[in-house]
Amino acid sequence: MDTKRIDLNLLVTLEALLVEQNVTKAANRLHLSQPAVSAQLSRLRDVFDDSLLIPAQRGMTPTAKALELLEPLRHALDQVRAAVVQHSNFDPERAHLTVAIACTDYLQAALVQPLVLSLRRQAPGVRVALRTLDIPHLEMQMARGEVDLALMTPSAAAPSLRTRHLFDERYVLIGRQGHPKLRRNITVEQFARLEHVIVSLRGGEFSTPVDDALAVLGYKRNVVLSASSFLLLLEMVTHSDFVALVPQRLVRDRSSQLKIVECPFPVEGFEVSIVWHERNHGHNGQRWIREALVTLVAGTKS
Repeated sequence: MDTKRIDLNLLVTLEALLVEQNVTKAANRLHLSQPAVSAQLSRLRDVFDDSLLIPAQRGMTPTAKALELLEPLRHALDQVRAAVVQHSNFDPERAHLTVAIACTDYLQAALVQPLVLSLRRQAPGVRVALRTLDIPHLEMQMARGEVDLALMTPSAAAPSLRTRHLFDERYVLIGRQGHPKLRRNITVEQFARLEHVIVSLRGGEFSTPVDDALAVLGYKRNVVLSASSFLLLLEMVTHSDFVALVPQRLVRDRSSQLKIVECPFPVEGFEVSIVWHERNHGHNGQRWIREALVTLVAGTKS
């Protein structure tokens, strides 16, 4: 590849094309004509010796090489943008901003609640609007400006959305203080016999991947309640002899109310990331909020 033939504008166009996967949308985003973007795509194909984007029924489909280019390209362009545009013109103490955050009730309690309390001290003019996480429609909601950022497992996000890792979560087993059968070093058999509450975000399901892992060991869990909310689950466990496997961050400040023990067999955890759309990437206020989340998580690591 002859790097002398590449200019910054070509790379910016390539980024827009890979994100939008549509020449017309990329042209609108770049404030260029469609023929101009098509001409730049032709030059890019020549430079990289690859089709990069292939016409599809709707828009265009990136090639394998194009998908490999997206993240390093974004990283390089972000460094250039950071060198040119500083964030000093966003004053959190005086700014007025509304941020729409989509996430599950678990992350509302574990992360958004402390974020809002922190914002009241640092940025009293920033308001937070909570939205239910709707993964199938998230990309469109973000494109329309209905959701500014989501807190979620990054693997479920659309490829065009940006992500930043926040933390890795693990599960713990909880029951009320004084639970007669919940103890440390509980066996798998004892675990299976307890009365379990699970969360089914889709509603009404009585099995999760935990039950699949348990079946491999030859046991079946005694699930007595399928709840749609982690917060209801906590109330049920606190006032009964039910137990539940929950994300650790949800109960990190509830040790006085709950008995918290390790699960007697390996349970796969999950990753939580910030997810946002390109339209908000360069917004100084939105960028400040994302950094505030990262700082908050870094200060609460156990």
